[in-house]
Amino acid sequence: MKYILVSGGVVSGLGKGVTASSLGVLLKGCGHRVTSIKIDPYLNTDAGTMSPFEHGEVFVLDDGGEVDLDLGNYERFMDLTLTRDNNITTGKIYQYVIERERKGDYLGKTVQVVPHVTDAIQEWIERVANVPVDGRSGPPDVCVIELGGVVGDIESAPFLEAMRQFQFRVGPSNFCCVHVSLVPVLGVVGEQKTKPTQHSVSVLRSLGLSPHILACRSTDPLGVAAKEKLALFCHVPPKNVLNMHDCSNIWQVPLLLQEQGAHETVCSILELGGASKLQLTRWRTTLAERWDSLDATVSIAMVGKYTDLADAYLSVMKALQHACLAANRRLEVLWVEASDLEPAAKTENPAAYKQAWQRMKDADGVLVPGGFGTRGVEGMMLAAHYARTNSRPYLGICLGMQVAVIEFARNVLGMADANSTEFDTATPSPVVVFMPEGSTTHKGGTMRLGTRRTMLETVECITAKLYQADRFVDERHRHRYEVNPTLVDQFEAKGLRFVGKDESGQRMEVVELSNHPFFVACQFHPEFKSRPGRPSALFLGLVLKGWYSVSSGAS
Repeated sequence: MKYILVSGGVVSGLGKGVTASSLGVLLKGCGHRVTSIKIDPYLNTDAGTMSPFEHGEVFVLDDGGEVDLDLGNYERFMDLTLTRDNNITTGKIYQYVIERERKGDYLGKTVQVVPHVTDAIQEWIERVANVPVDGRSGPPDVCVIELGGVVGDIESAPFLEAMRQFQFRVGPSNFCCVHVSLVPVLGVVGEQKTKPTQHSVSVLRSLGLSPHILACRSTDPLGVAAKEKLALFCHVPPKNVLNMHDCSNIWQVPLLLQEQGAHETVCSILELGGASKLQLTRWRTTLAERWDSLDATVSIAMVGKYTDLADAYLSVMKALQHACLAANRRLEVLWVEASDLEPAAKTENPAAYKQAWQRMKDADGVLVPGGFGTRGVEGMMLAAHYARTNSRPYLGICLGMQVAVIEFARNVLGMADANSTEFDTATPSPVVVFMPEGSTTHKGGTMRLGTRRTMLETVECITAKLYQADRFVDERHRHRYEVNPTLVDQFEAKGLRFVGKDESGQRMEVVELSNHPFFVACQFHPEFKSRPGRPSALFLGLVLKGWYSVSSGAS
């Protein structure tokens, strides 16, 4: 097994995940099987209880693991199906060590960070690295490990010490360290400054890890002088100083690394063959260059409650991009803060209110993604109402389905006080209710999570046609509330059809509105399984219908 460690310096958010994913693309192109591990040094057991404002979206895996959004990048770039064990956190490691201590596995020894925690980290990596994640049998060839945060953070110290030991455990030809760092430009001087990277590498070396490769992030291409200076002071050959300057789209990054011979360098360090046969022509033509060449535009109003941080909807954005690539349309996202649609905003912030509603009217389609809590839900219901009554294409995901059902109950079924028990525990008309198997005391890992089967009630529906399925679809879930099954007959009598249900027939999964061009909402999260070249069926339907509506002049 070969291992690549991707660490970061200077500041977080430089793109370590994209770097790790891009290296995986290159290695796959060289004929090697790849897997990935993300290390998050926080104490949380997983990302499930973290606010989207704090850490971006929570990505959900097939096995129900709630993980860091970088695992979504890995799955999309390298076309893998990862497990919860591919995301290591401090919480998981300490929980594992403490459980072993309670069982007496350490034979009375004093349990310490070194060697017990560091050994647990190394054992975890070796175990998970050998699990196939590409649908084939047998262990992968290379494991790309991303260490979250910045070198020097106190919480990452045990992991860095574990990796220091690990490089000797596996041997020099089986370990490659790639350090991602920032090369900023001071506005006044206009010179690319290498000192932050020099300091970052110095810290990394002081911890016992020397980078084999520097991946330097910069706005513009790295100058020759800066590259030579980094090579000299960071103890790496000049050809191992890679520049990852800003690109027109994320799919350009593997091509940028290929042009600089990153695949040759990595394969040489790890004594791997195949570098000469790397071929990314299809990647270039069907993704990177194709995205930049798209001309005709489709605009989608994204009505959410975490719009201040785009990473909160990262997978939704990627799914829209994948759909636009397939539909040959340039994507324009019109961000709408849900609370700005509400009547209170008209007096409290009239400019935001006016802009929000103008974006709704300008959009070719409306998308209401998932979320938790009461803030903004009335605005989401207004968005669903607008799409329903104006024949505007609508896609609701998870919460987006629930608000659509509540809105329909209020305005069509005459249940003026209809609500979800999540928003009003004492509502006299509980249209959306807490799932009976859910926990009322623990938040983490207690939702309905992971891939579940949705049975199609009829082939005469938009969903079946988009999925090209006649019996069932398998999608990933993350929710603890569901449509009240006792009200289904009333909804369907008025034209709101529940065309997809779980295998018991009691849990509503997909709803469609009769006599509407495209009004589809689902309880699952189709964005998590969307891939370049294999877009999510429902997202593709929204994009295509949105484009058709505007091009045909439909209202």
